[in-house]
Amino acid sequence: MVSGTRAPHTIAVTAESLHKDLARLELQRQALERELAAVVAHLGSVQRALSAIEALMRDTTEAGPTNAQAQAVPDLPAPEAAAPSDASAPADTDADSDADGQRKYGQLTEQILEYFATVGQADVRARDVAAALGRDTDSGSINAVRSTLDRLVGTSRIRRTGRGLYRAKRS
Repeated sequence: MVSGTRAPHTIAVTAESLHKDLARLELQRQALERELAAVVAHLGSVQRALSAIEALMRDTTEAGPTNAQAQAVPDLPAPEAAAPSDASAPADTDADSDADGQRKYGQLTEQILEYFATVGQADVRARDVAAALGRDTDSGSINAVRSTLDRLVGTSRIRRTGRGLYRAKRS
């Protein structure tokens, strides 16, 4: 049992501790609100950019890429491990070729499908695919691979075998 003289002191110490916690929690709440506002703003900008890109992709596939659009797509080298030598490699319907045979559109999709043709029935992570394609330099490149993998799952060109795991469709 707490004596009568210690009770006010204990209550005062508890109140002081709670005031410190309150101040700390208020600062944490403000920091989280700022972070949430930044995330919401970034989410909105990513959604707008994605909508614009998807509209551009629809326009490009319907009308074919213009010369300016074809020049805007970087010509990335195909990874060494992702170039199967047989003619049974899956063709990418999104890929168009100009007179010189250079790829213009759908290059990432084509590279991913070629990669899956080489790994057979192994389960692979998006990060592993990005690394094999030389696209693991930053989170944006890895996310582009993830988005393409999700699109390929949606069109049943590859399978999702678990959380973050992908596998080639059986032939």
